[in-house]
Amino acid sequence: MLSEMNNPVVDRAAVRRRDAAWLKARERHPDTRFVPCWRSRSFFAAEDDLRPVLLSASELGNLLTAPPVLVFLGLIDGRGCFALDLPADDEEIPRRLSAFGVFKNLRRLLPMVNGPDYTLLAYARGMIFWHQRHRCCGVCGAATVSREGGHLLTCGNPACGEQHFPRTDPAVIMRVCRGDRCLMARQSSWPEGMYSVLAGFVEPGETLEEAVQREVLEEAGIGICSVEYFASQPWPFPGSLMLGFTAEFAAGEIFCSDQELEEVRWFSREEIRRGLESGGLSLPPVGTLSRRLIADWLDAGAGDHGAAGE
Repeated sequence: MLSEMNNPVVDRAAVRRRDAAWLKARERHPDTRFVPCWRSRSFFAAEDDLRPVLLSASELGNLLTAPPVLVFLGLIDGRGCFALDLPADDEEIPRRLSAFGVFKNLRRLLPMVNGPDYTLLAYARGMIFWHQRHRCCGVCGAATVSREGGHLLTCGNPACGEQHFPRTDPAVIMRVCRGDRCLMARQSSWPEGMYSVLAGFVEPGETLEEAVQREVLEEAGIGICSVEYFASQPWPFPGSLMLGFTAEFAAGEIFCSDQELEEVRWFSREEIRRGLESGGLSLPPVGTLSRRLIADWLDAGAGDHGAAGE
């Protein structure tokens, strides 16, 4: 077991993916570690210890005999590391591995999981999700075959032979400001009083900047300008990359035409601070890119006030 590791940095070792013999040897090597997933849940040391647990082949035993998905993630401190998808229909998995840790929802724990740990778990979860959704060729429907350590799926039909590579869906999330006010919205399904900045998926044929402008126009009815990149975040829920931007109001009046949104409006810094203090308003969890965008804006005008940072 390897739950005591600190800040696991993954060397993706892409050149090794095409060496089938080397990969096969790594799978059973005593130093190799596996990142278990079960029903899209990640494996942690304990309920109150959110370090990811990586298991050896001997600790997994026959669970490693025929895994639904096994993907080479790379090397950690020279050790081979694989993502392992355990059978979702096996209700006994949590009990069988209870001596080593517990399975928990990574998304719900995001504020408490440190950066390198999140990166590793997000990588494993994203690759497993891609495999689960590409068991058949999208061209002819034949079963796919895993190649290159799980980073390539080829069609099993010789007459087709189509190659499929991991997909990440780009999504934009944007902080729009108008003077000293920030645009935020809420969905009716969110907890009462929770607001966040706008977001949406990039569509085919458009740039990221165009996607930002389109999403704001569609969701809030206003035009924007001065679109600038802020930061990004892997978001494997189920398989996206969040790309954060900032922008400035240009023209128009707010008109909420998106059926998913209950309300869209401008907030001042003071209004957000008062809402957070009173409990009448809440923001996305710490650790999310949406929270970082809002916290960065609050910090820029903090003065003597506290901000909603990380």
